[in-house]
Amino acid sequence: MDMRKLVGRNFARLRRAKGLTQEEIEVRSGFSQQYLSGLERGKRNPTIVTLYELAQALGVSHIELVKVDEAET
Repeated sequence: MDMRKLVGRNFARLRRAKGLTQEEIEVRSGFSQQYLSGLERGKRNPTIVTLYELAQALGVSHIELVKVDEAET
């Protein structure tokens, strides 16, 4: 399992579920829209601190960003 892709999929899913754009997350988190785009495409390798800060911007637990969907295993 590629954790970068897992985090990217979870981040994109949660962001869309909250009705937020990458630009809105950029304002909330301080991470650039380009970084967020790369994250969603599984091209970024975020640190634990980054995961926590992105989760805060989304209003979710950081665990949600690394949670494996049982249907995918």
